Amino acid sequence: MKRDTLKKLEMKRRLMIQSGIENGLQNPKTIRLSRELDRIMNEYEIELSIFNKSSIS
Repeated sequence: MKRDTLKKLEMKRRLMIQSGIENGLQNPKTIRLSRELDRIMNEYEIELSIFNKSSIS
């Protein structure tokens, strides 16, 4: 699961950067991609937290 999330994170990051270059940082598409990236980063952090808790036990 973590590996899939990392792949999604990297892909979304690249799309956001490309959109920022082509459309500008205030463009709605760039902002939408940034929010999606934030959501994926939060998802990854939760997965990491769960993984770390389970490996401590």
